[in-house]
Amino acid sequence: MTDVPGASPVFDQSQAARLFPALTDAQIARIASYGSRRRIRAGEVLIEPGTEVFPFFVVVSGAIEIVRPSSIGGASISVHVHSPGEFTGDTNMLLGRPALMRSTAIATGEALAFTHEQLLALVQTDSEISDILMRTFIYRRLAIIDLGIGDVVVIGSMHSAATLRIREFLARNGHPLKYFDLDRDPDVQTLLDRFHVAPVDIPFVICRGDMTLRNPSNQELAKCLGFNRAIDGRVRDVVIVGAGPSGLAAAVYGASEGLDVLVIESNSPGGQAASSSKIENYLGFPSGVSGQELAGRALTQAQKFGAQITIANGARGLTCDRRPYEVQLEDGTHVVTRTVVIATGAEYRRPAIENLARFEGMGVYYGATHIEAQVCAGEEVLVVGGGNSAGQAAVYLSQTAKRVSMIVRSGGLADTMSRYLIRRIEDSPSIEVRPFTEIAALEGDGHLERVHSRDNASGKTVGRDIRHLFLMTGAVPNTAWLHGCAALDAKGFIKTGSDLTPDELTASRWPLTRAPHLLETSLPGVFAVGDVRGGNVKRVASAVGEGSIAISFVHRVLAE
Repeated sequence: MTDVPGASPVFDQSQAARLFPALTDAQIARIASYGSRRRIRAGEVLIEPGTEVFPFFVVVSGAIEIVRPSSIGGASISVHVHSPGEFTGDTNMLLGRPALMRSTAIATGEALAFTHEQLLALVQTDSEISDILMRTFIYRRLAIIDLGIGDVVVIGSMHSAATLRIREFLARNGHPLKYFDLDRDPDVQTLLDRFHVAPVDIPFVICRGDMTLRNPSNQELAKCLGFNRAIDGRVRDVVIVGAGPSGLAAAVYGASEGLDVLVIESNSPGGQAASSSKIENYLGFPSGVSGQELAGRALTQAQKFGAQITIANGARGLTCDRRPYEVQLEDGTHVVTRTVVIATGAEYRRPAIENLARFEGMGVYYGATHIEAQVCAGEEVLVVGGGNSAGQAAVYLSQTAKRVSMIVRSGGLADTMSRYLIRRIEDSPSIEVRPFTEIAALEGDGHLERVHSRDNASGKTVGRDIRHLFLMTGAVPNTAWLHGCAALDAKGFIKTGSDLTPDELTASRWPLTRAPHLLETSLPGVFAVGDVRGGNVKRVASAVGEGSIAISFVHRVLAE
């Protein structure tokens, strides 16, 4: 039996120390009862990429090599050789998603093997091991994303709205990809010709190394990558509709307290917060945290405790005239549940500008992430809005854009934006604020090329050659799917608790002698949290607080 020292061909020594820590003999002995011992033999393939159910290994003796197999668009890459004490896996193990890499024993020995359920039991009961595994899994996933050595190749164009959508979808779901741009990588055309790809097929996606998708929907991509486990017919304790900060907080608290939790998300985790490049006033993150990173960590945390989350498959309706309630999903699935937490959030209001829809994703954007920053690097951009999201976008984009102009209808930013952001904007030589201004018209042939803005103080309209416009104004609640089930305020937000009038409760046929709980809607056992709720304060911290508070009332309802 020969032990082989660990090796990391693609990482330097300091990176390897963080990505591949070794458990002590005492720690291995302590966790052995959670799994089972198995012999590994040199040359034995333990996990194939794409395997949906696969074990987690801790090497006791011998060695396991992790390899990204060769595929279209990339060569085979040896990522690391696990030596005794080291362990396999990244966040896909906790998320229940298919394996990204091949794991092969290259020296005969022994390993501890854990099923997905056994791993969850381990991280839920052993805090020391949980800290090590969770931290390492997250670091590994970030490293894989940075290296672009995942199982997805996207071939598209920076002038394609569908390409932007798919890149954002994968990024917000924390899935690594290799991207080739037709405008910058002309040699890619040879590959497209091989598959007889027409312009209408762009973006062209190679999924799991061999499956090809032509301009796929987010749902098709999620299915190919195995993002979602099948939803069975059991009655859930709580269904959470929406995976923004409030929905993910409810999922973490609900699952950690033993509830059977299902989260339904129409697109990607994080909601509007995921489009924030950096949140600097969120408690506990003095250096700031991106909305995407915060959402990704919360998603992993919720699934660590056993919450089931379905992606790119939103709620289509709610059967609210009987209990238990029934939530209908976009794919036709029906889920029965004792309680519901509505966390569907809000989306930025689309101003009444002619041709606006034509340029969405083609120069008009509703979020400023790394992807949008790459697209508009070195160019002038406009940011419309005076809230914190607009301020964060302007500051972030100013790092790569030639110039950023902020357009606000009011006289300034003081009444709507946090002071720390205002100072950043005032101190930046590449950001200008244009008060009393709004967008008048958009022009372009396929892609946005020119923006006309109107100075409401003087009435003068000016046209500028601008190819990138970020709209971050107002909020429209995502409540259309409720079809009149819950009482709404005049702006369409859901009314809860003491805000509900006796007449509204009578109209909704409130059946209980007690008044609605805090955050409870006009339907008993149905709660609304975050940006979809009337009276919300539009802060990530308050959304997280509401999600956790709602679960305390879910317990009360389940006990009734």
